[in-house]
Amino acid sequence: MTAAQLRDAAGFYSAAFRIAWRQALREITTMEAPMHTNRIVSRDEWLAARTALLAKEKEFTRARDRLGAARRALPWVKVDRNYVFDTAEGKRSLAELFDGRSQLIVYHFMLAPGWKDGCIGCSFLVDHIDGALVHLAQRDVAFVAVSRAPLGEIEAYKARMGWHFRWVSSHESDFNYDFHVSFRPEEIASGHIDYNYQTIAADIEELPGVSVFAKDAGGAVYHTYSTFARGLESVLGTYALLDMTPKGRDEHGPRGDLSDWVKRHDEYGAAQPLGCCGGSHG
Repeated sequence: MTAAQLRDAAGFYSAAFRIAWRQALREITTMEAPMHTNRIVSRDEWLAARTALLAKEKEFTRARDRLGAARRALPWVKVDRNYVFDTAEGKRSLAELFDGRSQLIVYHFMLAPGWKDGCIGCSFLVDHIDGALVHLAQRDVAFVAVSRAPLGEIEAYKARMGWHFRWVSSHESDFNYDFHVSFRPEEIASGHIDYNYQTIAADIEELPGVSVFAKDAGGAVYHTYSTFARGLESVLGTYALLDMTPKGRDEHGPRGDLSDWVKRHDEYGAAQPLGCCGGSHG
């Protein structure tokens, strides 16, 4: 696998890139491209170019609608294992995390036992969640983040960041392992892990993902969809806004992704931390 393929497979960051650029990141907090001035034209010329682009945007929108329909048409897999999670309300099963709704979105947040901080990329993503919760509830959807860290460590980081979404611990469960976002020591030692529907070379115990579940009237739970790596970008409203600007995402650092500039929202202005996707492991 090429370096570019590994970076895409790992999504928010790459373990290989983390090692290769560790020293560089000690000196780099942001790297911004200079503003590029495009061709200057009349309003009529601009309108013609904009109208041509609009046709492509509409084509993309229709393609996205077709993709969404195909996603919803995927077959389901019944979840037969009895996963139990530690929550602020006590032990809860996967079925109980639906909170009275028939659909559940799970964000696999990278926070392993003993980590001082959560993953920067995951923290960036869930910064977009709280405002959506009331709207998701109107469409029969519950949301929960799941991490392997003990509940106390999760709640401490959640309080620091000021988030309100539900976040539970799979510390005594195989849940994150079974959904291929956490990896056991023997897998890491082999140098190969299964992630994003392929085998990749990586030496890290956690990676991000989203898994979606449905529950029928009888209480049976089904796995309907999972996405990883760049499949998570659709949640990032910040990216959607940046993509409309002249400089775009402006990710011109050593990794060419969000790890070149994104920090936890309470760390802007501070030196970029090092470690797993900028995380700190104690």
